[in-house]
Amino acid sequence: MKIATAGVAIFGLIALAGCTTDPSVAPPKTEESEAPQSTDEWFDQALFDKQSAERDVTPEGPADEPYLQHINAEMVDTSEFAGEGPKKACFANASISNPWRQTGWITMNEQLKVLQAAGVISEMETRDAQDSDDTQIADIDYFIAEGGCDIFLISPNSTAAMTPAVERACETGKPVVVFDRGVNTDCQVTFIHPIGGFAWGIDTAEFLIDNLEKGDKVVALRILPGVDVLEHRWAGAKKLFEESGIEAVDYFTGADPAEIKNIISDELAKGDVDGVWMDAGDGAVAAIEAFEDAGVDYPVMTGEDEMSFLRKWKETGMTALAPVYSNFQWRTPLLAAQKIFAGEEVPKEWVLPQKPITAGELDDYLTANEGMPDGHYAKFGGEKLPGYPQVWQDRVIP
Repeated sequence: MKIATAGVAIFGLIALAGCTTDPSVAPPKTEESEAPQSTDEWFDQALFDKQSAERDVTPEGPADEPYLQHINAEMVDTSEFAGEGPKKACFANASISNPWRQTGWITMNEQLKVLQAAGVISEMETRDAQDSDDTQIADIDYFIAEGGCDIFLISPNSTAAMTPAVERACETGKPVVVFDRGVNTDCQVTFIHPIGGFAWGIDTAEFLIDNLEKGDKVVALRILPGVDVLEHRWAGAKKLFEESGIEAVDYFTGADPAEIKNIISDELAKGDVDGVWMDAGDGAVAAIEAFEDAGVDYPVMTGEDEMSFLRKWKETGMTALAPVYSNFQWRTPLLAAQKIFAGEEVPKEWVLPQKPITAGELDDYLTANEGMPDGHYAKFGGEKLPGYPQVWQDRVIP
């Protein structure tokens, strides 16, 4: 495997949930410590309804391999791409700049080793855009000019900016697989992603509503504006809070633990805070510690399947839910490549399951991920890969 950036140890990088960043559609920026403006512009009733329904669909595919499951899939023929012998994959990655992406990148590399040993993939040349649209466009164009790619794997840095580059990759006649973040084209063979942000918003809001009463107050802690999957999470939750009579105030935090503590402390100084809603789990522990510092009861809370939150949830015994943006999706692009090279059908839109971790499942996930670092994600899907558990514990990319 060739990597276009120097090897890095991936402890302690700034956290941000796997998501689409599209400056062309971002609303005006808001100061981190101020309550944001309405996010009604991000609400899409049709998408809300679609993702709400998909939460209740039993996925098709192997029961013990969620990264191969799919929901309501339209299958497409890939026989034109079938061929003998190992093939070269070219991966244009948005970044590994947060714990969610780091966990997935480790898993992807372990899946690659399996497919290399099986003679499916010869190598995966990877270029890391480091969260830059311009860099990723150049990376994709480099792969096209190089001419040696048998398949393009692309996790876009942003939606609109990356669309023309993805279309240029499609024009080569080689298969293109897009995952995690979308683009405004359907030229790719398959687009792989969990159900989506509205599903997250519905799961989390319904949990808080079920465990709170009308008139109770929820503080929503958001990472940053203008990121579609994050905005969808909040837009979906906000709609349900308003309909149920829950008082919800939201703040952008930049995932800064100190800022999170200050926001919670300020809100507690105004009165009771009954619930905490988060659009990503990083900083969840800081929010919980703010309640401890104030000497008040723990809130009802939603975080994420990051291990730091799951451990704090267990330690406190608080009423909580861990929504999931399925990290195991990082295995799926390479497994899709295997199917494509074999001429097998794949979903045109490959919607993966996205199930929160409930209180009844907490102990199982803590046990299964014992020894993993706090930045690890419980639903990473790599338990049966060769490097488990050591490579995820070491958390270093060569």
